[in-house]
Amino acid sequence: MESAGTGFLLLVVAGVMNASFTLPMKFTRQWAWENTWAVWSAFALLLMPLITAVITVPQLSHVYAQAGTRSVVLVAACGMGWGIAQVLFGLSVDSIGIALAFAIVLGLSAAIGSLIPFLRLHSDKVLTAAGLGLIGGVLLVMLGVGICARAGMLREQTAKQSQMNRSPTRGILMAVMSGIGAAAMNFGVAFGGPVVEAAAVHGANPAWRMNAVWLLLMTAGAVPNLLYCAYLMRSKRTSANFSVNGTGHYWLLASVMAAFWFASTLMYGVATLRLGVLGPVYAWPFFMSLIVIVSSTIGILAGEWKNAMSSAVGLQFAGVGVLTAAVIVLSYTGRHL
Repeated sequence: MESAGTGFLLLVVAGVMNASFTLPMKFTRQWAWENTWAVWSAFALLLMPLITAVITVPQLSHVYAQAGTRSVVLVAACGMGWGIAQVLFGLSVDSIGIALAFAIVLGLSAAIGSLIPFLRLHSDKVLTAAGLGLIGGVLLVMLGVGICARAGMLREQTAKQSQMNRSPTRGILMAVMSGIGAAAMNFGVAFGGPVVEAAAVHGANPAWRMNAVWLLLMTAGAVPNLLYCAYLMRSKRTSANFSVNGTGHYWLLASVMAAFWFASTLMYGVATLRLGVLGPVYAWPFFMSLIVIVSSTIGILAGEWKNAMSSAVGLQFAGVGVLTAAVIVLSYTGRHL
């Protein structure tokens, strides 16, 4: 019980950090999206995971050899799918804003990323109290993000195009595709058991065994992100933005984005281990709900809703309320397995 409580506390902190990581993008206006995202990808998906894994997982190459080619390739493939979703996510944030993008992407990801591993790995628990509690919590997550998505669409209808400079339909479509693909991150965690077990055999601390999985996931995920950014910088000739006067601190802002996102991911991994065998199943929708709640608050504070109708704002708060109920249900069920 104490371990589960610590796990959920870590998820709360991780959710706040993850929901905040894109905020510095609002202050890199002289860089194009691809400039900021390329630097973020290099730090968050390549440099930080590599350094962390090498430091915390002994005999890393032997870990992967023991886990087997099939497990390593499966986790890497999940990372590749998630990486494509991340590209779409970054574009959707730029197109429809933090609040709506997070709601759509993370809502779909919460449902798909939780239920598929649950049905695949723990089908015998579907009709138990734990299973029904999980399904009920996921349904609340989907309802909550649906309300938030509707609120965001109403906001877009009343926003001035000259101020927003966005394409809502295109942005929402990218967010939906991203949400479906983003679940692959949790697939990698749920199906990465052989890699975690191999890390344990080679003496990795229990809190850091998941780092062997993160390295595979994020390195593979970095490929589509960096390739797409390189394509955009070449076609739009925006690579020159890196040398624009007065933008030196943009590198720091991008590294802050990376640090927040990567730290939140590490916390999520530790939390899943503390929550037991169903950790990835319960932690994922809980984590996603918290991110939507916090990102919605950030979106409102950042002024994304200042021109919206009061009905749209009311709907957004209602959606956050439903997501809060989902967090309570998932927390209670997860702590009483």
